[in-house]
Amino acid sequence: MDLLALAAALVAVVALVVVLIELGRTRSLVDGRLSEVRDVVDGRLAQQLGAQQASLANQQRAVADQQRAVSEQLAQADRRLQEIRTTLDVQLKALQEDNAAQLERMRATVDEKLQRTLNERISQSFSLVNERLAQVDRGLGEMKGLAQDVGGLKRVLSNVKTRGIVGEIQLGAILKEILAPGQYEENVEVVAGSGRRVEFAVKLPGESGETTWLPIDAKFPGDAYEHLRAAEESGDAEAVERAWRQLEERLRLEAKDIHEKYVAPPETTSFGILFLPFEGLYAEVVGRPGLLERLQRDWRVSVAGPSTMAALLNSLQMGFQTVAIQRRADEIQQVLAAVKTEFATYQGMLAKAQKQLGTVSKTIDQLAGRRSRAMERRLRGLTELDSLEEADRVLGIDAADDADSDVAAEPDGPAEPAGPAGPDAPLAGE
Repeated sequence: MDLLALAAALVAVVALVVVLIELGRTRSLVDGRLSEVRDVVDGRLAQQLGAQQASLANQQRAVADQQRAVSEQLAQADRRLQEIRTTLDVQLKALQEDNAAQLERMRATVDEKLQRTLNERISQSFSLVNERLAQVDRGLGEMKGLAQDVGGLKRVLSNVKTRGIVGEIQLGAILKEILAPGQYEENVEVVAGSGRRVEFAVKLPGESGETTWLPIDAKFPGDAYEHLRAAEESGDAEAVERAWRQLEERLRLEAKDIHEKYVAPPETTSFGILFLPFEGLYAEVVGRPGLLERLQRDWRVSVAGPSTMAALLNSLQMGFQTVAIQRRADEIQQVLAAVKTEFATYQGMLAKAQKQLGTVSKTIDQLAGRRSRAMERRLRGLTELDSLEEADRVLGIDAADDADSDVAAEPDGPAEPAGPAGPDAPLAGE
């Protein structure tokens, strides 16, 4: 067993030696092959490196050429910019000089125009001031005249008679502006036979067509009103109350006078109007609590100022229009009633005419139907003439008259038989 193991070990050693020898030989071959490959690679790398170095040298020369070209271009551009800068400096200097010259000319022109305009404006201003001073002078003269007129007006208003005339004129102007001439009258005797004439009276239409008067009288208690104004300006409450009592008494007496003289229904309305010609006086009266109500209740008199009188007259104008419309409506109603009555007669006559037309139509249908066919049957056996002209000659008919009669008698359409008789119904006596 030991020999076999030794032999096996020897065989293994021999095999290992052989393997090592083969490995050495193989390594030598590999090393030689690697040396050859290294030589080839080194040669190729040397070739490539030489080519790249040559290319790099070429590129360096090209870059150097480009740098020289760029440097030349930059130098040319710098020279061109220097030339442009020089040209611009020259042009800018010329432009500045030209602008300075133009500005100087413009300044001289503006100064000249400003001076001329200033002189013109100063002249116009002086002219305007002179004109205004002249107007002020004229206004002062007018104010002096107005002051004289105011003094005259004060003298007029201080007179009882002239105060009444002023109120009457103002009332007449308001009536003339709003109402038509036929809707009011001046200085009217509203109560027949009394001999008392009111300044103005408005015509109001009555229910049966008669005229009812609305009396309007202008009053101006100027002295009482002046006392009231003076008391109010002084601030004395007792004086104000005394002035109010005086003014109320004057208005009460005036209302009583209007009621007793001019209010007499049915010839007049059941109330009259006391006209105050100034809004200030009317405003004071309206502002007095209960004064208007007492005058209306005790004496049936309403107080009106210029504005309220215009409103009252406008409302009366609307009433006049309503009455006119009512009268026109009554006239239209009467016409319609007459037309209705006449329409009944018209219907009877129309029915009678329609009946007569029916009888005529029935007779014509009989002539055009049964009678014509009967005559045709009777004449059927006779011999006809050769022409229509010969027939006209025999019957003694004029051709022109026959043509006119044919045109006049041409029917609008085919005739229809009327009544129960048909086209084949026998004639009476057949």
